[in-house]
Amino acid sequence: MTKKTFNVQGMHCTSCALMIESDLEDAGIKARCNYAKQTLEVEFDEEKIDEEKIKEIVVAAGYTIS
Repeated sequence: MTKKTFNVQGMHCTSCALMIESDLEDAGIKARCNYAKQTLEVEFDEEKIDEEKIKEIVVAAGYTIS
């Protein structure tokens, strides 16, 4: 399993963080957002999911990720 941390802009509340976490978990990615710090910590299997997929999911939810 690979662990990475990303910066996510646009989260304003707990609901924002929970929505991102839920969308990622639906794709098989363990996720934890901190809206106050604007960070996203993920744990995933690189053989099944790549970073681009994670970024696509976050952008599709309406947020900016770097």
